[in-house]
Amino acid sequence: MKLLEQMQEDVLERAVMRARERGVVLPTIAQMMDPSTVPEPVKKKLGALGLWDINPLNLFRITWKNDPVPSGGGFGHGNWFEFPSALTGVEARIVGLVGKWFPTGAHKVGAAYGCLVPRLVSGHFDPTTQKAVWPSTGNYCRGGAYDCSLLGCPAIAILPEGMSRERFEWLKEIGTDEIIATPGTESNVKEIYDKCWELRRERGDGIVIFNQFEEFGNAIWHYHVTGSFIREVFDRAYAGGSSRLAAYVSATGSAGTIAAGDYLRKHHPGVRVTAAEALQCPTLYQFGFGAHRIEGIGDKHVPWIHNVRNTDAVAAIDDEAVIRLMRLFNEPEGRAYLAECGIPAETVENLDLAGISCICNLLAAIKTAKYYGMDKDDVIFLPMTDSMQLYSSRLEEQRELEGAYTRDDAIADKARYLDGMSIDYIRELSWSDRKALHQFKYFTWIEQQGRDVEELRELWDAAFWDDVFSEERIREWDRRITAFNEAAGVSIA
Repeated sequence: MKLLEQMQEDVLERAVMRARERGVVLPTIAQMMDPSTVPEPVKKKLGALGLWDINPLNLFRITWKNDPVPSGGGFGHGNWFEFPSALTGVEARIVGLVGKWFPTGAHKVGAAYGCLVPRLVSGHFDPTTQKAVWPSTGNYCRGGAYDCSLLGCPAIAILPEGMSRERFEWLKEIGTDEIIATPGTESNVKEIYDKCWELRRERGDGIVIFNQFEEFGNAIWHYHVTGSFIREVFDRAYAGGSSRLAAYVSATGSAGTIAAGDYLRKHHPGVRVTAAEALQCPTLYQFGFGAHRIEGIGDKHVPWIHNVRNTDAVAAIDDEAVIRLMRLFNEPEGRAYLAECGIPAETVENLDLAGISCICNLLAAIKTAKYYGMDKDDVIFLPMTDSMQLYSSRLEEQRELEGAYTRDDAIADKARYLDGMSIDYIRELSWSDRKALHQFKYFTWIEQQGRDVEELRELWDAAFWDDVFSEERIREWDRRITAFNEAAGVSIA
């Protein structure tokens, strides 16, 4: 399978010229995995930059290992957060990877880079004549628009009109070329696809669509960068004795983040990979549909890049539980009650590191621990894609709808949605179940999106995924990135 196609030298030459004009140096995937290898002059210059600044050097901050500061930070061992048993109610150790300390406040900026840059360095995207189209339910289009701003590429962001106000405001602030709001909310993914087809018909070669749900660069970036980071965190902080890397839990969304589970299975064959989704739109759980309020996870289809062979279970999470816990974790009365319950002050203070989809992942991790009977030797990892920094408007809306959050609310919510979390609405996938979910891709990708049925059959082959995620593929990406930088000749001294 080819993800880096034959070079288009004329387009590549124009892309190199744009990089030279903008002073752009592209980081390699190896540098994102291990930013200690970033050139010292870059590290020094980052000391004067804010994490979200529109400066090409911030491309080097597309990593899990940024210092947790809004400005001037360097690199460390990464950011993670353990939810204590006093909060989760299970013995298993549940660990969240903190996405807040990426530029844009979400790790999707990395997934977007994994889709855009391979095309850029092979001459299959021309930043001087084409616009990059980012279909998304929120954070991915923000990441794509940010990467484009740093690279000097015009961007079109597509996202449902019902997504949080903060997303739209920020896209305008950074000068996104076009912002298109499609009908509906979180689960209205087809409407996004329909808009992409409309743009194809209207603009032809003037656009390149980077559809995260079918772009393997999304999954490849997470496999290598997110997967290797989880492995490092486990080895650094949790390995030893009888400890096990027992599970990885991720809302499927575009199925990029869940690809880290494929990496973990290579190194920890006993790991359980659980996909989380909204109970109100139980697509993987029971081929269902519907609308829900868990922003950032996508629905009503199985993404093309989801290797369902490697998914062990599906946990469907009630969006009411997520919204109620959002208030418990962030309202003063909720935090005060959690402190009364003996939850450490540091934990309480850090609960705003979990955005809405992260709370969904946490509840799915608790279900996973209970369903599989996991104990103190078991470590479960989950991605915390973004933080409450991107959802303050949602808290305001709940206050207007339901009034002030009280101590009685906190008591009820903790009892019902944390202490009372059960193993209902969890589906362990048999081989037959996985094959059925794989074949369910047919209706979206073959009938609607123009894929070929032979491609679908190829996706069921384990060798296909070994090739997609191979180390050689990443080395080839990095060779081309290095050659691109050399051709641009931008000095970082």
